[in-house]
Amino acid sequence: MKNNLKTAALLAFLGALCMAIGSFWGQSGLIIGLVIGLGMTGGSYWFSDKMAIAAAKGREVSEVDAPQYYAIVRELTQRVQLPMPRLYISPNPQPNAFATGRNPEHAAVCINSGLTDYLTWEEIRGVLAHEISHVRNRDILTGSVAAGIAMGITFVARMAMWGALFGGGNSRDRDGGNALGAIAMVILAPIAATMIQMAVSRSREYEADAAAARMLSDGEPLARALEKLEIGAEQRPVQVNPAMENAYIVSPLRGGRSFANVFSTHPPTAERIARLRNQEWR
Repeated sequence: MKNNLKTAALLAFLGALCMAIGSFWGQSGLIIGLVIGLGMTGGSYWFSDKMAIAAAKGREVSEVDAPQYYAIVRELTQRVQLPMPRLYISPNPQPNAFATGRNPEHAAVCINSGLTDYLTWEEIRGVLAHEISHVRNRDILTGSVAAGIAMGITFVARMAMWGALFGGGNSRDRDGGNALGAIAMVILAPIAATMIQMAVSRSREYEADAAAARMLSDGEPLARALEKLEIGAEQRPVQVNPAMENAYIVSPLRGGRSFANVFSTHPPTAERIARLRNQEWR
């Protein structure tokens, strides 16, 4: 219920944001903003899994292609009485994974190819238990909508910038005000998008870690996996859409940006490991 309410609020915020920005250009802009807002909210709900998988260049695999992957996910989903999600592998060399979809009946799990280079299958089992916990807690839709909002805010920031630059105006003051407004939107909007993602995802990572440990009756496999994933993210920084950062078990951008701890959509990995090893999940 909490995640459903949070998702509804995020969707409403995204639609209202698009309409508010569009209203600066009068009634026609308001209508355009409404259409864009409806398109974004609908897309975030119905096509979030397809957009996430496409962004990761994931390839759906069969049980013949990845028998251990299938065996672990089947065991975990049967244990918590969830439907079997679709399974994907991304060619990304960084060790990482994410889950996506609008509900457990339309869920997908994607692991990067680099995961098997850094982790043992027992550690991968801990990672997959974490992702199945996101599916069970219905975090996947909330995270996808947060990503949609991040992309939406970035879009309207750019729309505001171009509208200010080409919107015309007869006075120097008006032009100056437009220019300042455009600069403010370009600077502040990505920060606002990041803060929304951070607020949505930080607590749910702790909750998914704890649920995964309870699922396995042991927090150590996931704790060891997180240690290796943190190192792998530093050694193999990759370019991904920043709006998708919150979907991954550890931030894929951690190795390649400044102020990572301040604006990260994930809690500190060391704190997550400590909670698991202190058995705070019991």
